[in-house]
Amino acid sequence: MANKIPRVPVREQDPKVRATNFEEVCYGYDLGEATLEATRCLGCKKPRCVEACPVSVRIPDFIHRLVEGDVAAAARVIAQDSLLPSVCGRVCPQETQCEGACILGVKGEPVAIGKLERFVGDWGRENQVKLAEPAAHNGHNVAVIGSGPAGLACAADLAKLGYEVTIFEVLHRPGGVLQYGIPEFRLPKKTVVEPEVENVRKLGVKIETDVVVGRTVTVDQLMDEEGFEAVFIGSGAGLPRFMGIPGENLNGVVSANEFLTRTNLMHAYDEQYDTPIYTGDRVVVVGGGNVAMDAVRTAKRLGAESFIVYRRSEAELPARREEVHHAKEEGIDFRMLTNPVEILSDERGWVTGIKCVRMELGEPDASGRRSPVEIAGSEFEIPCDVVIMALGTSPNPLIAATTPGLEVNRRGCLEAGDDGATTREGVFAGGDAVTGAATVILAMGAGRKAAQAIDNYIQSKA
Repeated sequence: MANKIPRVPVREQDPKVRATNFEEVCYGYDLGEATLEATRCLGCKKPRCVEACPVSVRIPDFIHRLVEGDVAAAARVIAQDSLLPSVCGRVCPQETQCEGACILGVKGEPVAIGKLERFVGDWGRENQVKLAEPAAHNGHNVAVIGSGPAGLACAADLAKLGYEVTIFEVLHRPGGVLQYGIPEFRLPKKTVVEPEVENVRKLGVKIETDVVVGRTVTVDQLMDEEGFEAVFIGSGAGLPRFMGIPGENLNGVVSANEFLTRTNLMHAYDEQYDTPIYTGDRVVVVGGGNVAMDAVRTAKRLGAESFIVYRRSEAELPARREEVHHAKEEGIDFRMLTNPVEILSDERGWVTGIKCVRMELGEPDASGRRSPVEIAGSEFEIPCDVVIMALGTSPNPLIAATTPGLEVNRRGCLEAGDDGATTREGVFAGGDAVTGAATVILAMGAGRKAAQAIDNYIQSKA
């Protein structure tokens, strides 16, 4: 029986070695390993995995092609719904989505869908599989703001429908959070991100970089002067949050967003680039999500003794289990049930430590997680040179502030319906700009829904 075959493990770099370099942690499957793992799939008639995938990848279909030995066909099956398989195979939280819904996971280990998707995506790239042909232009033009996961997914689906799409990206390289937010050791840029962005370009999508929508050009100008019939805003959430505690303005306090951008996009880890970043000898990262794990593991690779400080217990950590596991293997020091109350400094204004209090868990809060409660008289200090705040991000207010009729909620996120329609006619939005910081695959799902809504909107007016 296929479900009696144990899940095929994935090969990884030795933790002691990888903690000193920025090379990819997981090596992924080879053809033999991928084929064996693919045979575990039961090919369910009602595949729950597809329902649990935010972009509805036809998972049993591509796995079936893989079992048959036709990897190129498997790549083309995935490409019908996603042009970012190598990205998603590496960074999506499959354990709570497709793999979390796999029937084999009820009594055992689910099929390693993410690792199989990664293999197929990598194989397709390395063997130059042609994934899709550009569609004939239907005479309509759409602007997409932001080249992150939401923007790329929206642009790809619109291009497949025949729209002429132009993406406007604020940074000098396309990819959004894939480029600036996720470390090289989890998501290689040259070999993975750039080729998959190129897949979108091959559909006829144009990408203009160094365009600050709201400054270089406004949404009104895109629609009224440049002839775009609809606009999709997938600008992400790049505005960092802080705790509001004393000392956050000291030298040596940075947001995880800045720290990772300087490292990933500006190659601060590479001596060939003149973009250094200061870590000192000890770094404390405040937070427990995937961004916190990325920041603390990056600091470790830059040579600092690195700590995670999180106010709840390990059971409540929002980061992926895999990322927590890898961080522990690499020697990251986790300080659970610990909450910062002040950042300390020397007379020159440089960080020397962080004052914390110990916490205990009380009753569940609105999210269902148990609320942390301070233990009186439990103050203590952790000496450090740098404090990185990884507490989440909000959308940059620039686009909303320069677009009349575009409303935001109390968190600064754009107001949009399930289909991405905003309060401004012809303007749609999705991804982190609407939800706040979330996952790559959820942003892609929002981009796909908005693409369908944009098509409906434009065709209804034609």
